[in-house]
Parts: sequence; C-alpha cells; structure tokens
Amino acid sequence: MTHDPALEAHEHAEHAEHAAHEHDPFISRVSITIAVLAVLAASVGSLETIEAGGAITAASEAVLSQDKATDIWGEYQADSLKKHLYGLAADSGGPNAAKYQSTAKAQVAKQAELRTQAQDDEKDRDKLLAVSRRHEHRHHWLTAAATLLEVGIAVCTVAIITRRRTFWIGSLGLGLLGVVLFGAAYLS
Repeated sequence: MTHDPALEAHEHAEHAEHAAHEHDPFISRVSITIAVLAVLAASVGSLETIEAGGAITAASEAVLSQDKATDIWGEYQADSLKKHLYGLAADSGGPNAAKYQSTAKAQVAKQAELRTQAQDDEKDRDKLLAVSRRHEHRHHWLTAAATLLEVGIAVCTVAIITRRRTFWIGSLGLGLLGVVLFGAAYLS
C-alpha cells in the first residue's frame, strides 16, 4: 500500500466534517485539529519526498563527478608513462632525441592541466556529497515530524471516540512536537 499524504489529509478532513455535524463544541474543536494536523502532515510528507529526491540526485551527481575524476586520473597516469618513455627515448640519443625531449615536456604541461581538472571534479564530488547529506538529514527530521503529526491525528480520533479532553491535548502536543521537528529539519 502506498502512502499518499494528500489523500490521507482529504480523508481526515471528511471525517472531521462528519464529526462536526454533531454540534458538540468539543467534537468541533477536535475535528478542526484533525484537519489542521492533516494539512501539516501532508505538507511535511511532500517536503520529505522532495528532500529524499534531492539526496538521491545529489549523490548520483557526486558519483558522476567521481567517475569523471577517475577517468582524468587514468589519463594523467597514461601521460605519465608516455612522459617517462619519451624521456628514456630522449636520453638514448639519436636523431629524434630533441623531438622526444620536447614531447616529454609537452606531457608534463598536459599532466598539470589534467591534475587541475581531476582535482576540480573531486571538489565538485565533495560539494555534491555534502548537499546529499544535508538533504538526507532533512529527510530524517521530516520523517519524524510527519510521523508525529500522523500519530497526533490518530490520537484526535481516539479523543472523538472517547470524548476525553486529555487525548485531544496529547494530540496537540504531538502536533506541536511535529512542527518543532519540521523547523529543526531546516534550522539544523
């Protein structure tokens, strides 16, 4: 079964509306609380999904940056071998020694460029991993917030069934705690 916060919010709002028709002020207050908590839970659930997607996307981009860096480091090492081979050929003397020495020096310049490119890709990877971790961190806080809001809705339902004010106050506390965790997701 899939979790659809918007559908659940709509269902809870309908239950609250039916309960409100009893014209009991307590039931009306609890029904309004259910509606508010349902809207908050749906909103937090949507943000939770967005943060999870952001974490996955940033992690995937980090892998691509690492792959680019790895490819460039491979090319760097191949050029290092070429440089050494040309250097050996130049040291051997002969009619092409100057040409081999020149090619060996060109490889050194190319390697400097490749090193810079690979290091830049590794810096991009590190930044993307940090972004992914930040999204994942928010996702965990939002999961906890959505859970508390949904439990608050369930406790409101118990308050309607039992007509006990303590359950309603408990659901308000759970809702408040859910809102605090929601804020913590973006402040921490």
